[in-house]
Amino acid sequence: MTHVHVRGPVADALIGKIERREQVVAVLGLGYVGLPLAMAFAAQGVAVLGYDVDPAKIDTLTAGRSYLETVPSSAVAAAVQADKFVPTGDVSRLSQADALLICVPTPLSKHRDPDLSYVDATVQSLVPYFRKGQAIVLVSTTYPGTTDEVVRPHLSGSGLVPGEDIFLIYAPEREDPGNQDFDTITTPKVVGGENADALAIGCALFGVVVQKVVPVSSLATAEAVKLTENIFRSVNIALVNELKVLYDRMGIDIWEVIDAAKTKPFGFMPFYPGPGLGGHCIPIDPFYLTWKAREYGMATQFIELAGQINNAMPEYVVQRLAEAMDAKSGKGLNGARILLAGVAYKKNVDDTRESPSFEIMELLRRRGAKVDYCDPHVPEIPRIRRFPELEGMLSVDLSNDVDLIYDGTIICTDHDRLDYPLLAAHSQILVDTRNALRNFDDLELKVVRA
Repeated sequence: MTHVHVRGPVADALIGKIERREQVVAVLGLGYVGLPLAMAFAAQGVAVLGYDVDPAKIDTLTAGRSYLETVPSSAVAAAVQADKFVPTGDVSRLSQADALLICVPTPLSKHRDPDLSYVDATVQSLVPYFRKGQAIVLVSTTYPGTTDEVVRPHLSGSGLVPGEDIFLIYAPEREDPGNQDFDTITTPKVVGGENADALAIGCALFGVVVQKVVPVSSLATAEAVKLTENIFRSVNIALVNELKVLYDRMGIDIWEVIDAAKTKPFGFMPFYPGPGLGGHCIPIDPFYLTWKAREYGMATQFIELAGQINNAMPEYVVQRLAEAMDAKSGKGLNGARILLAGVAYKKNVDDTRESPSFEIMELLRRRGAKVDYCDPHVPEIPRIRRFPELEGMLSVDLSNDVDLIYDGTIICTDHDRLDYPLLAAHSQILVDTRNALRNFDDLELKVVRA
């Protein structure tokens, strides 16, 4: 006999609200994950409260402006004017929400352990405003067990029964800033719930804004899905980074190898080398599982080795520059003028989170170089947790100073808007970490691959 799940009355009422578009959704944390998600719900006519502890973000959004290139100001202005998006720094307003979507940072500590202080503090601030008929949705990437171990304990003493009165859901973010093929709406959404009712609520909630919902059997499974995706990328990028170093010594072009290998219609997926890993996910998330694995007496050797290889790339890039300068002029890095082209972690976006450019900049400065940067997407370096001293540094405009010549330029990010011939005109050497100059044959004598 097939078991038919009968939803509880509280879950049934909440799903009914969602189906009638009567729910209020609160998005906590209005960064690269939270703001696009808030706009997606607002665009479907859902009332959204956008909560952030940064008053400057709230003021900007309330004025109908966006601070992210990936979210147009026109979308923010339309949502605010339609009263479908209300930015707020008042946590008490979140008591109005039927679904609380937590999209706060989950960085690593200096010892590479998970730092869940943002999640913990956010949920703690919500405790006075929990009520019957709410869904608590953790969206931030984390290790399997977080929703149960970090979020659930805050419900004790509330008088609310998890899974009956209030519902825990995990639905990991899958944002890829700048991706022209997939966005918040078109990327399938993985959803896990603490029980069948929570899962049904999560599927109904995200079914409003995404084209496909992928339900999984548990909270921990959903948490593991996101980590697995990012570990897959980290390990494969480490592989091609290691091959890059080896093939360079052998006089083989890794980029040509990959281009030829990817013509095979099966059994090969192209990944590309670079100056190191950037973005919030790939440099950080794998170590969440490494940390959790210790609880089970396991060492995640692939993850740790991949991390070692990827983390060594900034040093490799700097060394390649030093070798090229020595071969060309005998001049060392001490006192040299070096330009970094691109400080965003990937092309055509303004996202600088965990960008390897900053590690490269720090390594160059330690060796006595004078470092500038140019990036058409990042006119000013924002606050960076690891390198606070770089905040406020401005992008140089090479076209304004025709006499400025750099001893070396490192292309860290292959933005389409970078003027590569202009970079060459201002540089003795171009160190290309992204194969950005593959179509500039006339620059060949200046180019070093790294």
